[in-house]
Amino acid sequence: MPPGIMIVIGLVVGIAVTAGIMWFYYKPKTEQLVADTEQALADKRAIVEREAESIVNDARKEARQARSEAEKVVERRYLDVARSEERVDRRNAKMDDQAKKLEQREAQLNKRQSRLDKQQNDLELQADEHRTQLEQVAAMATDEAKALLLAEVEKESRQDMARLMREIEDRAKETAEEKARKLIALAIQRVASDQVAETTVSVVELPKEEMKGRIIGRNGRNIRAFEQAAGVDIVVDDTPESVTVSSFDPIRREVARRALERLIVDGRIHPARIEKLIKDAEKEVNKDIKEAGDQAAYEANVHGLRPQITEMLGRLKYRTSYGQNQLFHAVEAAKIASVLASELGANVEISKMGALLHDLGKAMDHDQEGTHAMLGAEYARRFQVPEVVVNCIASHHHEVDQDSVESIIVEAADAISGARPGARRESLENYIKRVRTLEDIATSFDGVESAYALQAGREIRILVKPGTIDDLGAMRLSRDISKMIEDSMQYPGQIQVTVIRETRAVGFAK
Repeated sequence: MPPGIMIVIGLVVGIAVTAGIMWFYYKPKTEQLVADTEQALADKRAIVEREAESIVNDARKEARQARSEAEKVVERRYLDVARSEERVDRRNAKMDDQAKKLEQREAQLNKRQSRLDKQQNDLELQADEHRTQLEQVAAMATDEAKALLLAEVEKESRQDMARLMREIEDRAKETAEEKARKLIALAIQRVASDQVAETTVSVVELPKEEMKGRIIGRNGRNIRAFEQAAGVDIVVDDTPESVTVSSFDPIRREVARRALERLIVDGRIHPARIEKLIKDAEKEVNKDIKEAGDQAAYEANVHGLRPQITEMLGRLKYRTSYGQNQLFHAVEAAKIASVLASELGANVEISKMGALLHDLGKAMDHDQEGTHAMLGAEYARRFQVPEVVVNCIASHHHEVDQDSVESIIVEAADAISGARPGARRESLENYIKRVRTLEDIATSFDGVESAYALQAGREIRILVKPGTIDDLGAMRLSRDISKMIEDSMQYPGQIQVTVIRETRAVGFAK
């Protein structure tokens, strides 16, 4: 055999032997590596499966929460829709009741108009008959007969009107319980007069007279800086050991008074110190205002008011009317309204809240346009005060219609608190003027002999001529005088009008 072939065969055999040896040597390691790789893959697969399961569980949990929240939202919306439908149903029912009442009233008015038309026709027929008879029998001129007939017809018509008024009053006494409540509330209500006379000055005592010069400062720089920073006027006059702080804004006046007292105690009076003490006084007054509002709501037992409302209410602590503190007046009116509402069967909570907030507009800045009733109602509406309470605020001076018996109770409580003895003071000049005006109004009517104002102007007694005014005329005269007093005068509380008619029979024995 050739050597080349032997070499090839030797190489092949060597390679085969080497491969076999390597196969036997690396087989266990290869199998172990494969087993380790499979185990690692199994572990990773288990980890991935656990993570996937956790993600799925979290997703299911979030889906359940989202579904629960969605169901709650749907339930709330369903409740809101149900409440809205209920309110709409109540409103529709109320409108139907009002429509029925209007139809009944229209029918009554039509019947009354028919009776009046019939009476007018009868009067015209009687007038024609009288005119004919007078012209035939007395040979009177047409104008003279017309004047006589008109006088007779007017007399008969006045008697019929007075009789009709008495019948209406008798029928009104027999109305239902709800109308009786309103009549009782109307019987005790009167609108108090506008509250304009207020204290606009505060006096600050000085330890010594030389302090006035320090308050004024060199060339008046201290007093000018104080007036500019506080927005008030400082009056330094000949009054010994005192200066006056004057302002129509009670909050500014109180801030200025406190700042000035601290300046006097501190002794360091210069523009920079003035500005700092005024800012400190403003913070202190604002804190007192908030505490006063919270305390007033607590004393009146009114809950659920927003902080903005109680803070604005607390500003009334520095507002007075005829010497009566307006915050104390509001609390007192709330207590009176609570008693009235309880007695009349009305809503006590609404009455208390309406009475407590009825003068809220007086606490607002004086440069805002509108009456205090409308300003207070708008401010209360802005902070979600119930609409029925807003109507109590806006209608307590009859600037809008009163929609509920609680509005009438609030008006009555306001009048009672302002008109009770000792609540407010009035100047002698205004008192004399009011008494004279009462007597002048009474004596301006025909048939009045004399009139006298009694009980500090709370009652007026009128003596009439019995030959000129009969009993029905006396009743009509009391109503006419009361109406003129209401239209032409402003007064706290109520005024009783009493008409006295006395008939005397005089004979002579000879």
